[in-house]
Amino acid sequence: MVFTTPPWVPSLSFDPPDSVPIHQFQFEEEHGRCQFRDSRNPFTCGLSAKTRSPIEVKARIEYLAKGIGKVMGWAPNTRSEWEKVVSVYSMNHIDYMVLGWAVHRLNGILTPASAACSALELEHQLRDSRSQAIFTCESLLPTAIQAATAAGLSEKHVYLLEPSNQIRGSLASLSWKSLDELVLEGMNEPPLEELHWESGQGARQVAYLCYSSGTSGPPKGVEITHRNIIANVLQLSALDSTARDTKRRNMFQTAYNEACLGVLPMSHAYAITIWQLSTYRGDGVIVFPNFDLRNCFEAISRYQIRTLWLVPAILELFMRNHDLLCKFDVNSVTDIVAGAAPLSNEKVLALQELFPKWRFRQGYGLTEACTVICWTPDHDIMPGSVGCLLPGIEAKIISSDSEEISQHNVPGELLVRSPSVSIGYHNDAESTKQTFADGWLHTGDKAMVCVSPLGYEHLVITDRVKDLIKVRGYQVSPSELESLLLTHPDVSDCCVVSVPDALSGEVPKAFIVRKQKAGDSEFGNYDLQCRIQKYVDENMAEYKRLKGGVEFVAEIPRGAGGKLLRRILRQENNTA
Repeated sequence: MVFTTPPWVPSLSFDPPDSVPIHQFQFEEEHGRCQFRDSRNPFTCGLSAKTRSPIEVKARIEYLAKGIGKVMGWAPNTRSEWEKVVSVYSMNHIDYMVLGWAVHRLNGILTPASAACSALELEHQLRDSRSQAIFTCESLLPTAIQAATAAGLSEKHVYLLEPSNQIRGSLASLSWKSLDELVLEGMNEPPLEELHWESGQGARQVAYLCYSSGTSGPPKGVEITHRNIIANVLQLSALDSTARDTKRRNMFQTAYNEACLGVLPMSHAYAITIWQLSTYRGDGVIVFPNFDLRNCFEAISRYQIRTLWLVPAILELFMRNHDLLCKFDVNSVTDIVAGAAPLSNEKVLALQELFPKWRFRQGYGLTEACTVICWTPDHDIMPGSVGCLLPGIEAKIISSDSEEISQHNVPGELLVRSPSVSIGYHNDAESTKQTFADGWLHTGDKAMVCVSPLGYEHLVITDRVKDLIKVRGYQVSPSELESLLLTHPDVSDCCVVSVPDALSGEVPKAFIVRKQKAGDSEFGNYDLQCRIQKYVDENMAEYKRLKGGVEFVAEIPRGAGGKLLRRILRQENNTA
């Protein structure tokens, strides 16, 4: 049985266009965006208050595209998009999204890298994507240079999102061109030719290459097309349109928009989609380079922010710092939308007790679905659910013997089909074939369809089929950590599992079979634990660190075919 959105949800205002690039969709009013005169400034720096109007952003995209085209030798209608790949490895910035749109104006691809990446992880992404340029920020410049050099990327193609005179050491002697300088150069260049797109090009041309951890090997590049992004923006807009129209009428406005808190990492597909949605709807995003509680609370008060797009780990910090929050005026807040990781019923009840005026709404999605599949409407909040399917998205629940489940409250693997679903993994035909089979995305999550008190179908995520660990909304692949651990000279065998954590939701823990050496002792075990954790710290992103600890065991449980039995170690750890 195929499940769809509830009958009260409006249909899409028009079919997602398949021959329009994202930047045109966002900045040409003919595609249904909020009119410029009614829109807030798309991005405002929460620290400096620097901001630009929609018209200024549109012009900046054009100037930046010309500047990049000049230094890289690119033109919109020459070369393949795969010869114009630009990486961005930076903290959040008001020009982060602008950079992506400028690359799209040149018919190129943006590949965002998490600011938490190590040099080794960034090198993999640069190599796999064949990036020709990278934009970074001052604090991450040394790591960016290390990774770029290892990947064979010239230092002259390393750029800064923000001008800086604070660079120290050997890097200070070099001249690092900034995005602002490229914009100035672009102002003096002749106009760019218009893009020549044929019908269907937007449905197959990649706009973003977002790397996501899978169940095996290093992170895979998810190929997200222009139409994928546009479709999800239209789907989200449709689901929320009735509620926003009611707010508009109640406030006697010609158009409704609001300020949003921009603390989600812009390298994450969740943030990319939500900030695309915000721009399209005329909302304004208050951008912070990273998350800071006091900055967050001050911004809510100053900009009268109504909706907070967060991950459960940040909500945990809200609870732990309730006394600090009470010192600020946060009466404008009406809704919390949590995504990227599960939010338990117990946590929701605790939050509601502390913040009784706030509505806690969950969403669900994944990078491969670009991005949101379900969203909780403000009038039909059902504890434990992740909301209703968005319009234009179809879902099936499949049993372990591949039979379709048609009943409510019966779990199985969730499959989805939508114009927003990505076209596959970069350079990985086998994984693409397995995950995107027969026109359906196999999410790897167990779910069931339940009926809310109002009589509408909601989705409830019950478990995970894939062996992935969710740390503060980031996906961590146990096999990626295991591959690294097996390169340590003192590790004979290993298995990584998830263990519960109050702040992060889950964290990785490693069970290690050590190589026995003469003179080993308990003190040696402790010393080796520290060395193994340091080894992971030096080679992996912060959220992949073994914060669940290292435990030595005599052997790793395996099945008859040699498959790791993570379930046994996880159960033993939880009952210890």
